[in-house]
Amino acid sequence: MSGVTLSALDRTRIQRRTVGILSLGQVLGGIAFGATVSLGALLAADISGSDALSGLATASVTLGAALAAIPLARLAGLRGRRLALTLGNLLALVGILVVIAAAAVRVFPLLLVGIIMIGMGNAGNLQSRFAATDLAQPQHRGRDLSVVVWATTIGGVAGPLLLGPGEQLGHAIGMPVHTGSYLFSLVAQIAAFALYLIALRPDPLLVSRTLPETGSVAAGLQRVDRPVAARYAIFAIAGSHVTMASVMAMTPVHLSHMAMSGTGGMSGMSGASMEMDVTVLVGVTIAMHVAGMYGLSPVFGILADRWGRLRTVLLGQVLLVGSLSFAMFAGESAAGVMVALILLGLGWSAATVAGAALLTEASAPELRTRRQGRSDSLMSLSAAGGAVLAGVILQSFSYAGLAIAALVVVVAIVALSPLGKR
Repeated sequence: MSGVTLSALDRTRIQRRTVGILSLGQVLGGIAFGATVSLGALLAADISGSDALSGLATASVTLGAALAAIPLARLAGLRGRRLALTLGNLLALVGILVVIAAAAVRVFPLLLVGIIMIGMGNAGNLQSRFAATDLAQPQHRGRDLSVVVWATTIGGVAGPLLLGPGEQLGHAIGMPVHTGSYLFSLVAQIAAFALYLIALRPDPLLVSRTLPETGSVAAGLQRVDRPVAARYAIFAIAGSHVTMASVMAMTPVHLSHMAMSGTGGMSGMSGASMEMDVTVLVGVTIAMHVAGMYGLSPVFGILADRWGRLRTVLLGQVLLVGSLSFAMFAGESAAGVMVALILLGLGWSAATVAGAALLTEASAPELRTRRQGRSDSLMSLSAAGGAVLAGVILQSFSYAGLAIAALVVVVAIVALSPLGKR
């Protein structure tokens, strides 16, 4: 398909189809990610025998995303989005099998390897939001990006909510504890792999390069590069993500401690039902958090288009401050933790949707995929380090202490916000 023959109607049709396929892929991929987020810390603590090591689960999934982000972005730049997204899903599929095997033989390093591979697959999921901008009109870039992000809500919420049924199914067929829901993830990941392999045609990135106006100011794809604004966007995305990931990673462990101590309205949990009760509580809490992360992303996308990228990033920081305040002052109650996690997800959504749009339009077309890969890599790598430190902070101080530490990052994003205008 050449730039000469591709009409505006064709472009719109291809873009709508692409957004639909990417959205469905996010639904399927979100199931595996949601299960890993919910169960990773519990599996790590159970197999390693140490709460301090539980943060390595989230660290591993984010490390995997960091390791794969740049290679997948480069692959997309060379061969298109379709091949990069397909490879990401394949890595996640293998990772799920490795996690189940590691839980069966109770080998902690093998568990981390499997979670790293799932994280590599999540790098593909992250790349999907940028793929939604390849053919998007400039005035709808934030909206189209946010629609794909929103689609993750379905899979991301379903994954944690499947923990209870998954555990029952896993117990019935003799699977290791905390791995039953990965059966659902396995099926979803296979479907996502087939979807991208078969249906993502034509490739949106390759088609965008055939447009005669690509890179022109008239098309809204500015050739003027804004490296300072791009660097701020990368920092804001990474900082918001590390704040979210650090607190989220330790929430299952914190809720487990609350259940065992009988605090926060959880005194009714005891005896043989304790393990199942904690699993369900964690699943519901993380599901609400994931709903916050993705459920209102179209709203934040529209705000970013109409109100401005930088203002929406700062709105995200306000929501993160609210979340951390609840964690500090109401974090010893189940209700307080749930509110904190919902606000945590909302703040992350506003900052990352607007930040991704800012990064895209602040980068010249020839630098765009390279910077997108670096952004995803830094975002995941910083979150990996944050998750490891979060486990140590939680054990040494408290859940409130973890919130105070995360607040430092939020303050830095706000303080450096003038850079986003340059």
